[in-house]
Amino acid sequence: MELLGTRDVYGEVLLELGRKNRNIVALDADLSGSTMTKLFAKKFPERFFNIGVAEQDMTGTAAGLALAGKIPFVSSFAIFASGRAWEQVRQAIAYPRLNVKIVASHGGICVGEDGASHQTVEDLGLMRIIPNMTVIVPADGVEMRSIMQTAVETAGPFFIRTSRMKFPVIYSNGASFRIGKGDVVREGKDLTVIALGLMVSEAKAAAEVLARKGISARVVNMSCLKPIDRELIAGCARETGAVVTAEEHSVIGGLGSAVAEILSETYPVPVRMVGVKDRFGTSGTAPELLDYYGLTSRDIVSAAEEVLARKG
Repeated sequence: MELLGTRDVYGEVLLELGRKNRNIVALDADLSGSTMTKLFAKKFPERFFNIGVAEQDMTGTAAGLALAGKIPFVSSFAIFASGRAWEQVRQAIAYPRLNVKIVASHGGICVGEDGASHQTVEDLGLMRIIPNMTVIVPADGVEMRSIMQTAVETAGPFFIRTSRMKFPVIYSNGASFRIGKGDVVREGKDLTVIALGLMVSEAKAAAEVLARKGISARVVNMSCLKPIDRELIAGCARETGAVVTAEEHSVIGGLGSAVAEILSETYPVPVRMVGVKDRFGTSGTAPELLDYYGLTSRDIVSAAEEVLARKG
């Protein structure tokens, strides 16, 4: 099984895009070794700005660069990019709809031993609630490459979450990403599992287990959390009659909330959310934490069986 890190791909693709477009600049909050903007910094030092441990200032500086015609890529850990600089993101970037791309590393709990202070299970909700913001969590490193190209070609603010953890590759090279569209990565008729980020690979593994039990599970990669694919979500509910959501994020405000909101208005069916249940993170290895918080393929299987029982 091939494993690939989305933050690693970010660093590589940012460098490639920087070679082609001189308007691309990169800003970091003294974490370029972790966010992988170090590759861009080494090649284009005159277009790289280490603002230091001052995420609010970094965000405001990026806004100014965008107003000057640049395409700023802003990076820090997800907890700081979304939380510490939330007001600046809202006021200086999203409200005037500036062309700033926030690529936040170390999202979710898989930061591991760094613990709750550096983990974030709130970032997607914080960004999703801001008008004008496009919110994306790539399902693998291959999709991350397509997302980066799309972000450069699309005007407006983006929040893209990457992971410290390497996880399985789902797509073949050349796979395309479309804003506002989900992707069915496995067909099924008994229920639908809608996932994003590394949970897409867990959902696929769960679907294989369910298949051995005679249960046909459709798996959807909803990497674009906002704007979300309302039509696909409602269609899956109509066709399969039950939905499980899976995310490395709080069940409050993230993918589960978004899906439940849509289905309550369009096609109500039994829904079960796999995610962090209103808790902070804690220290441990990434596999230990995924198990501790119930974010494994086993947990998706259990949720699927429960939602099918409710489906009747």
